[in-house]
Amino acid sequence: MSDESAQVAAAIAGELRLLDPGVRASREVAGELLDPEFAEVGASGRRYTYEQCLAGLPDRAGASQDGPRHEPSGMTGVVLAPGLVQVTFEARLGDRRSRHSSLWRRRDEQSGWRMYYHHATVVPPGVE
Repeated sequence: MSDESAQVAAAIAGELRLLDPGVRASREVAGELLDPEFAEVGASGRRYTYEQCLAGLPDRAGASQDGPRHEPSGMTGVVLAPGLVQVTFEARLGDRRSRHSSLWRRRDEQSGWRMYYHHATVVPPGVE
């Protein structure tokens, strides 16, 4: 596997972990996957910091083992620079469909890959 392929695979693996209800419900585990400088623009249009995201993640949809789960599709990634990968995908959560873009970065070997930025947009019904 090439270095670029390995970087993309690591970022996608992290993205998939963050969609897991068990990870979303754990501030500690989710915190290991988010960069301390993390920022998000959610599908609602609200902006979240690292602390706001970690505090609210267990209460968001998709964080319960018994509730609906995020169903990602079309997940791809591209290396933008060494140690920086953009991941894009679409997800369903019940009847809601959304498009996502995130930036994953690795500052050094010890810190591993962490999500630096995430943006989600709701796809209105009837839009392909």
